[in-house]
Amino acid sequence: MPDFISSPGLFVKEQKPRPLGGFRGAIFKATGGAINLGPGAKQRQEEELGRRISRQLQGSYNTAVLSLKGGIGKTSTTVGVGLTLAEYRGDAPCAIDANPDSGDLVERALGEGIYQQSSPRTITDLLRNLDSIDSLTALARYMHHAGRLHLIAGEQDPEVSDSLTAAEYLRIRKLISAYYSVALTDCGTGVTHNAMSGILQSADNLVIAAGYAVSGAKRARSTLHWLASHGYEDLARNAIVVITDKDEVSSRVDKDAIEEHLAGICRELIAVPHDRGVADGDLVTLDVLKPETRRAYKEIAAAIVDGYR
Repeated sequence: MPDFISSPGLFVKEQKPRPLGGFRGAIFKATGGAINLGPGAKQRQEEELGRRISRQLQGSYNTAVLSLKGGIGKTSTTVGVGLTLAEYRGDAPCAIDANPDSGDLVERALGEGIYQQSSPRTITDLLRNLDSIDSLTALARYMHHAGRLHLIAGEQDPEVSDSLTAAEYLRIRKLISAYYSVALTDCGTGVTHNAMSGILQSADNLVIAAGYAVSGAKRARSTLHWLASHGYEDLARNAIVVITDKDEVSSRVDKDAIEEHLAGICRELIAVPHDRGVADGDLVTLDVLKPETRRAYKEIAAAIVDGYR
């Protein structure tokens, strides 16, 4: 007797994915789809990155983005990776500005003019009213939005900006975890400011920003050693080091020496190429970035989600 229940009953042939560009895409278009060579290696790699970024998560995760030196791409990396996560994930990510030095995370994501025109609520306002927030709608009053990336602005008053404590950060992190599966925290410069122990305590993995020079690699290595010697060995071992070429120096440095300097003490090293859309210190938007820069942010985003276990 035929097995009607378990028979797969596939009556339609499975089609190859459509090639989106290059020679394969041109052949597909010229033949009206009659000849489909399938996607090339580059397209397959891009699609695999997208799958890794969009992986469904159980629970809420937090990545801290930190550096020992300012002006080397920490905030631009937070924004670029946050926008990339927002583009590929089904759930909106959140980025928190915990920089004690009047951080500009939201300005880099929205543009300074738009941020100043909006209601500039900050992390201080959120803390002041934390106990009254019991829904995503209530939390949204303290959020800024760059597309699907939701952001909490840092405190701009220099007399207040360095007052965020570890306990206060943990209260914010607990609230965010109820509504967001992925959060990025822009930590500011250094690893010893008031909130940092709370940030590291609640981080699932780290992105360490470094300059694209041997000195930048040495600072990243110093950061990793500090973490490992202060009880954060797992975070150090699984960290992602991001070296941003802010000054077009990549052609003058020994990349192999940098990688060798960091080999074995971090999970992954990713380089972000020089890009005026990042280097100017102004608004960061994905559509004006070089393809190579967007690809680097996708690799960072995929590596971050890979680390959520």
